[in-house]
Amino acid sequence: MAFTIKQGDTSPAILATLEDADGNAVDITGASVRLHLRSYGSAQTYLDVAATIVTPASGLVRYQWSEGDTDTPGVYEAEFEVTYDGGAVETFPNANYRIIEIVRQIA
Repeated sequence: MAFTIKQGDTSPAILATLEDADGNAVDITGASVRLHLRSYGSAQTYLDVAATIVTPASGLVRYQWSEGDTDTPGVYEAEFEVTYDGGAVETFPNANYRIIEIVRQIA
């Protein structure tokens, strides 16, 4: 299911529970998280920003959109990159991407 937001909007924030391949929430205590976006099918990154860890033990993260983040309408592939306390890196979702659609506003 895609996350949809209108062009120029900064709300609602995007929330995600980071899960392993079996659908279990991943404990990200002590980690840092970044949100990466790129246009669907593109190799070029559109957005690379720090995300907030809401509930570390259950892998809940949030990104609060900033001004300019949603200025360009389109379909985007998104992933959360976690850097664990020991330096290991893991990207979620593991097997695909989360889809984000920025819909053109009327005015």
